[in-house]
Amino acid sequence: MILGIDEVGRGPWAGPLVVGAVVLGGAVINGLTDSKKLTKKRRDELDIVIREQAKGIGLGWVHAEELDRVGLSAALVLATKRAVEQVRVPYHEIIIDGTVNFLNGTSKGPYVTTLKKADLLIPSVSAASIVAKVARDAYMTEQDSVYPGYSFTRHVGYGTAVHQAAINLLGVTPLHRLSFAPLQKYAKKDIISHNHHIKEPSFASKTLRTSKAIGDLAENEAAQYLVRAGHDIVDRNWKTKFCEIDIVSKKDDIIYFTEVKYRRQSQQGGGLAAITHQKLRQMKFAAEFFALTHQLLNTNLRLAAASVTGEPPEVETFLEVE
Repeated sequence: MILGIDEVGRGPWAGPLVVGAVVLGGAVINGLTDSKKLTKKRRDELDIVIREQAKGIGLGWVHAEELDRVGLSAALVLATKRAVEQVRVPYHEIIIDGTVNFLNGTSKGPYVTTLKKADLLIPSVSAASIVAKVARDAYMTEQDSVYPGYSFTRHVGYGTAVHQAAINLLGVTPLHRLSFAPLQKYAKKDIISHNHHIKEPSFASKTLRTSKAIGDLAENEAAQYLVRAGHDIVDRNWKTKFCEIDIVSKKDDIIYFTEVKYRRQSQQGGGLAAITHQKLRQMKFAAEFFALTHQLLNTNLRLAAASVTGEPPEVETFLEVE
């Protein structure tokens, strides 16, 4: 019952830092090793097996804006704590890949062993490396459709020549870590919106933003909130000519369909005030239509709403609405 911990995404210019935490609990899975030594196909295959057989799995996420605010060292600590908090099964030892005890100062700190190359030597750490890598890569692949032109699927945020060329042409996005040296010159410049032909100022500026750009950032914040709460994002902005769903996520075999409502100030009544009976009927239809088109038979479906307020946006309330 060893809790293995490893991180991915320490060095990229864009995207989240993700820490994986896995308790295999006696499960023997052939082929476990450092995720970087595996092909994408093999990582994806092992990720499925790990999720089926491991006794406990946690993922801790720190996104670019928070990483820029607290710094990389603190972000590693935060992501590790968030990952460990999601592991609900007992374990008698914690092994972290590397030389730094990111749980130092917590009640779990004394039980930590740090070990270089643990992702090569300790199966649970290898498993943590794999699930974190697969989750982060999947997230960055999703961002390709949100921010076209950056080829995030190819480089997953690392500082490649292709990535640099895209930044030179299009500017930076909310995914980019402006505290990193190659991008610091952009810290006070415009940040790209979802429509990469329109550049808009960051929330550090007092300049007014378009409603769509703020709405997009609010949805991003809601998605990140769900991920931190243990959800896997299934789809974003799913649209048909009949209906639309802001966020589809999965947690504990339940599929959540979340409507995101943004208000600049909570005094404006909060975003949940916009969930009228008519809107609720539309959400129910959209959820049922999504389930039908994706053949989600005998699946527990829940409708939810996220109220997001402020600049920068923060989730004020998340609740099931039916």
